[in-house]
Amino acid sequence: MLDTTTESSLDWTRYPYGPQASTPGWVEESFTDFEKGINWRSYVVCDVAYNNVNNWLWTPFVERGPANRIYIEVRFTIRDCSLFPGNALSCKETFSLLYYEFDVATREPPPWEPESYKLIGRIAAGEGGRFNTNSDQGVINTEVKSIPVTKRGVYFAFRDQGACISLLAIKMYYITCPEVTVNFTRFPTTPTGREVTIIEQATGECVENAERDGDGGPPTYLCKGDGKWYLLTGGCRCKPGFEADVDKQTCNICPPGKYKNNPGSEEKCQPCPDKSKAPDFGYSECRCDPGYYRAPTDPKSMACTQPPSAPQNLTVNFVDQSTVVLSWSPPAYLGGRSDTSYRIVCDACGHSVSYMPHTERFNETKVTIGGLNPVTTYRFQVFAENGVSGAALEAEGGGSGGGVRGSIGGKYVDVTVTTEASAVSSPSTGVVNVRITSVKSTEVTVAWDPPPPPPSLAPPGSSLAPFSSGNDEANEINQVEIYEVRCFAREPVTLDNGIVGGVGNSTSILTKSTEATFTGLRQRTEHGFQVRAKTIGGWGEFSPPIFKMTGQVLGTAYVGDEDNMQVQIIAVATVAVVVLVVVIIVMTVIFLRRQQSRN
Repeated sequence: MLDTTTESSLDWTRYPYGPQASTPGWVEESFTDFEKGINWRSYVVCDVAYNNVNNWLWTPFVERGPANRIYIEVRFTIRDCSLFPGNALSCKETFSLLYYEFDVATREPPPWEPESYKLIGRIAAGEGGRFNTNSDQGVINTEVKSIPVTKRGVYFAFRDQGACISLLAIKMYYITCPEVTVNFTRFPTTPTGREVTIIEQATGECVENAERDGDGGPPTYLCKGDGKWYLLTGGCRCKPGFEADVDKQTCNICPPGKYKNNPGSEEKCQPCPDKSKAPDFGYSECRCDPGYYRAPTDPKSMACTQPPSAPQNLTVNFVDQSTVVLSWSPPAYLGGRSDTSYRIVCDACGHSVSYMPHTERFNETKVTIGGLNPVTTYRFQVFAENGVSGAALEAEGGGSGGGVRGSIGGKYVDVTVTTEASAVSSPSTGVVNVRITSVKSTEVTVAWDPPPPPPSLAPPGSSLAPFSSGNDEANEINQVEIYEVRCFAREPVTLDNGIVGGVGNSTSILTKSTEATFTGLRQRTEHGFQVRAKTIGGWGEFSPPIFKMTGQVLGTAYVGDEDNMQVQIIAVATVAVVVLVVVIIVMTVIFLRRQQSRN
């Protein structure tokens, strides 16, 4: 801020000054010590032979700039009063240092009256720091003082009241915590606080190609009064595509052929994985080669892959009136991945057809399709897909069809199958009286009656036909071996033609009883139920579906069906009303009797 050792002339304001001055006052001269290379402009005063000495010397106006506290270093010499025996009328061995804050620099210093200035302190030489012989060059004393500042600038003043002083060098400065880069964050030069004990907080900025580390606030560093940093909070990290140079605290761009996917200062730029490349600088991930793809869930360090080839050896393992079982072998080429899955598409299948395990995305190489119509030709397509099949279809201009079973895409094999005729095309193979016997929140019980015997097996006297004991073979053929009960949820589904309708996937139970219970159903959802019977001649047709809405849990105590619950509620309400009426009648009778007794 000010350093007199670098000045060739000072020309500071003095008082008194000029021919009318009562004392010589402050005089500017040079202080030299050629052995030490010193040639400083300085001020001296030695008016010990005068009474009422009051000499003032003002520094120029010093603007504080960003400083909060200004330090002034005074290097001086002072003569011992013992050197002036009998001649010293007002000899002193101290001088005063004062200051005056001001918002506008004026041509002349403010009034020199003492009350206009604040005293910083009276300065004296240290022990052994005074001239005590005329031949002694004396010891150069150094005194450092500091003041808090708030206005635009400050004047300093030196007041002599009868000492013999040489002000050799004056330096004014403020202390800062120096500019520093740490944790890839640049903190600017920060002046210390107005008081030595006050800590200043500095906010840092990320270096080029870096970003804040974490979701907190900006990085901060605390600047202590001695100009030292401490307690760093937060920091920055290099962006994707840039690697850290910890020593230089810089983030350097990744060269072509390398990439860096994650932000951070630990990870380095890595070579591109197989079947990919980074043709330019600063790639956060490598681009896949043509014909190769990367799934959204694949790590960026994984090689680019391809969709699989079509399944192999598609085989029809079983077919009857309503069921087809298909199996196949995995694709010969898996595309470099291990997440191959399969998907079934059947164009002619109705929406009541069931698939086990599923129509979409399953890993098994076998599927059972149920609920087909007898004597009907179906074409089944088995698709092989993996994690990049969707990306490959998109790149080739395909898209999702939005149908119940998804879009047609990927490699597939197909087979055409014709179902067999029903076991007996008569009502004797169909169950009758299919009904719901119990409904709970997630559970439904279905019951039915066995198929009626054919007319030739009807008991004597029935309306079907006379009983014939010679039809044991026919009786054995029509004996039910097992029942299949099918349950499916009726839910809205968008079909390929845009119509909303259809049902969900079905669940089947095989039983020899004439009752079955489905558990784990969705609450407040309408479900359909069908039953068919199997005889030695094969499966019969499913009964027409009946629909029932599951209940909803009303509390931990509710375990019965909805109808029973309603009956219980009505019964309880009825009993409560009856009890209330009885109580009212009894109270009325008692009241009337008491009235009569009083009368």
